[in-house]
Amino acid sequence: MGLRNPWSYSFMALFSLFMLSLLLINAQGYAEGYSGITGTMMNLILYLLPLMALMLGSFSLTGEKEEGNGELLSTYPLRTSAFLAGKYAGLIVVMISIVAIGFGLAGSIGFLTGQGFSLQAYILLLALSVSLVLMYTAIALLIGTLASNRWQALTVSVGIWFFTVIAWPALLIAALGMMPYMWIKPAVSALTALNPAELSRLFIVVKLGGGAVLGPDYYEWVKWVRTPSGTIAFVLAVGLWIGMLTGMSIGLWERRRKRV
Repeated sequence: MGLRNPWSYSFMALFSLFMLSLLLINAQGYAEGYSGITGTMMNLILYLLPLMALMLGSFSLTGEKEEGNGELLSTYPLRTSAFLAGKYAGLIVVMISIVAIGFGLAGSIGFLTGQGFSLQAYILLLALSVSLVLMYTAIALLIGTLASNRWQALTVSVGIWFFTVIAWPALLIAALGMMPYMWIKPAVSALTALNPAELSRLFIVVKLGGGAVLGPDYYEWVKWVRTPSGTIAFVLAVGLWIGMLTGMSIGLWERRRKRV
């Protein structure tokens, strides 16, 4: 159903166009590691992919409610966990397909023209995209569970996207400015873990060698993130995000199913 959704192909075309545009920027002069070009690419990925995942995921569940399929499914001997797990897996397949086509197209053209990104930067940016898709699709399931129609889902999705991607830096600076100095470092760590976009962005920035932008106070933290244990911790954090959100979605959907 997701692959037959016209929204999926619209996002696929937009993401592919966006990747080709970045390839043209890269052809003008690429620096190894974390640079202005890779930073621009990361920011554009952060702007586009979370919104795509939130909209496609939340619309998938609210569409079931509006069309009456949810009530029909509640009469079947189908567990809620199996239903939402299937929804999540299907949405991930659609989103990963969009990402793979965009990266594959840009990578193929870059390889043929000799103007592609380095392999390390390419893999890390792909990892950024996949982690965003995994976490924001889990958020989308929770939105779709709570919203009663597509308009509500759209409003909440755009609100969460704006808060976590666009407004986050300004809100973070404002909040940290009101804290005592000794609280800032632990507050930054805790708040970063609560924002999937910021968590993924900082991890990839450090892996690309741009950890110096965080300042000397975070030297030990940056050094730890660049080790294999830092990568394992990031993977566990992504898994924890997915597990908590899908668990909440299953509980809320099951409660609604019993009322129906």
